[in-house]
Amino acid sequence: MRVVIAEDSVLLREGLARLLADGGIETVGVAGDGPGLVAVVAQHDPDLAIVDVRMPPTHTDEGLRAALEARSRRPGLPILVLSQYVEEQYATELIGGGAAAVGYLLKERIADVAEFLDAVRRVADGGTVIDPEVIGQLLSRQRKGDPLESLTAREGEVLALMAEGRSNTAVAGRMLVTEGAVEKHISSIFTKLGLEPASDDHRRVLAVLAYLGR
Repeated sequence: MRVVIAEDSVLLREGLARLLADGGIETVGVAGDGPGLVAVVAQHDPDLAIVDVRMPPTHTDEGLRAALEARSRRPGLPILVLSQYVEEQYATELIGGGAAAVGYLLKERIADVAEFLDAVRRVADGGTVIDPEVIGQLLSRQRKGDPLESLTAREGEVLALMAEGRSNTAVAGRMLVTEGAVEKHISSIFTKLGLEPASDDHRRVLAVLAYLGR
């Protein structure tokens, strides 16, 4: 099997390639951003693309968009998406319409090497692999109908601090994380609340209003 990997973290990218190699799977190309993924797929015509959802420059959905573009150019391209967090909107878009040869796993599943390699092979063979936690959150969201319920605990904490009028810097200081991590959480909050791209200030206000009005 020949795969390409799209992941902006060099350490994780190399780690994935090593795990695949140990499982007898060859990595024929790597990319650190969306356009790079489209290019390596066109160059190598792989059996599978392993893609991080969030990639440069905005770290929102560039990886998924690039994967869908690559698949439109090479219909049937098996895609295994990896995500740090459950992204219901992205998972739904990826698997919507009964698409085959797709997978959506949380990155923490990579720790179980046998399970990860099994998922890689199943997707490459045309199957569908969806992380159990993703399924659980999708079902929970359908039952509750409240987009705020889809937020992770950390995202809920960030939104609560935003509602207190705290800046990203202040939120980072309060949570003992980097500003970059806060920005990623906020981006995910906007996505889960269905707030379309606009000025961040505008979306920030709408997100806080949604939180206060629950």
